[in-house]
Amino acid sequence: MTANAGEERANIIYIMVDDLGYGDLGCYGQKQIQTPHLDQMAAEGMRFTDHYAGHTVCRPSRLVLWTGQHVGHTGLTGNRSRSLTGKEPTVAKLLQQAGYATGGVGKWALGHVDSPAEVNNDGHPNRNGFDYWYGYLNQSNAHNYYPPYLWENDRQVFLPGNVLMDHPMARGRVSEKKVTYSHDKMTDAALAFIQRNHRSPFLMHIHWTIPHANNEGGRVLKDGMEVPDYGIYADRPWPNPEKGFAAMITRMDADVGRLFQMLKDLGIDENTLVIFTSDNGPHREGNHDHEYFDSNGVLKGFKRSMHEGGIRVPMIARWPGNIAAGSQSDLPSAFWDFLPTACEIAGVEPPSDIDGISYLPTLLDKSADQRKHEYLYWASQEGDTTIGIRKGPWKLVRYRKDRDGQPDWRLYDLRNDLGETNDLAAKHPEQVEEILELVRRDQLALDTKPKG
Repeated sequence: MTANAGEERANIIYIMVDDLGYGDLGCYGQKQIQTPHLDQMAAEGMRFTDHYAGHTVCRPSRLVLWTGQHVGHTGLTGNRSRSLTGKEPTVAKLLQQAGYATGGVGKWALGHVDSPAEVNNDGHPNRNGFDYWYGYLNQSNAHNYYPPYLWENDRQVFLPGNVLMDHPMARGRVSEKKVTYSHDKMTDAALAFIQRNHRSPFLMHIHWTIPHANNEGGRVLKDGMEVPDYGIYADRPWPNPEKGFAAMITRMDADVGRLFQMLKDLGIDENTLVIFTSDNGPHREGNHDHEYFDSNGVLKGFKRSMHEGGIRVPMIARWPGNIAAGSQSDLPSAFWDFLPTACEIAGVEPPSDIDGISYLPTLLDKSADQRKHEYLYWASQEGDTTIGIRKGPWKLVRYRKDRDGQPDWRLYDLRNDLGETNDLAAKHPEQVEEILELVRRDQLALDTKPKG
């Protein structure tokens, strides 16, 4: 559905949660954490089995999403400081220029604001395509689910009852008095934006921080999984951080249900594409263990890994009347594909220098028209692995430490070894070289330096 003259353009809602693993949802195999609304979303839409985040940690993954360029071209390969300049043609700016109302809530990682004196900067979401933003403007402060304030555009909005702890290890990111839960406020703001703008086409980004840990809370309190209550998990014989982790996801799932009910109540359900995904693989932080609920499922690795568990993420797309209910796609796709997809839906010409390919044909069950990537590429300064490349069924991973004085490249056949347990590099050196030659041709890095 490319918008033509006189045709009603679809609304787009993009939900990205923080550190949710491939195996954390019922529709992806989770057995203990309940996610009925997301499971229903999958039953009514399309479940992607081979979708990838922009990176294996937060900030570079989000930069990829906004710009449609993979990290080989953004140059950001770790959680280093980076702000947008206000000049980049972000997906929000492109749709804003085409007449969409643009709103976002949650974590903004690309324009650091820690005090009112810093709010007037070119990295602010209002200068990068968003008419409205409510949430965090400091990536590290977003660790705290009970902050003293959030930002609404350029204005501090104080949250009643939240008081920071005076403790050197807390680093201003742990509250001793916890009254107002930031996730709930951001959800209310997202729904209010939709209510205000539902009569014209809109783009809404919901960047919830669930289930990211409060890392500092984990160090100080030995539990970084902050949630108002444990809900249905209160009586489970689990450690408190695991109760909190499960409760966070189920609480977020209930808000997905609220969103879909609002779309129906407003009469815009069938004209709204909703996408749900996660910014990278599952974490092992805040005294939560990603293995407790098998958050990476059958995949190897977790956050900060170039193995599948660090970058392959759940993605569900729902658009009644356009996406076939209960459908599934194994199209290898990634965050840098969202910008051209949104542009095609809005009838906007995307920039020529992006790496993304629109997956709209796949959504509309027109696979014969779907262009495909020659390969997918990631590079990382964090963790034990530095490069990840997928070409067709083949996955090539470079480890940071050399092996026998030579770069340690490991090759896996995802058709038969989704868990990346059998290194085939020695058996298929020609396949390794074929993939590396493509990367050399495109002048992309074949190694990265560690963060620091």
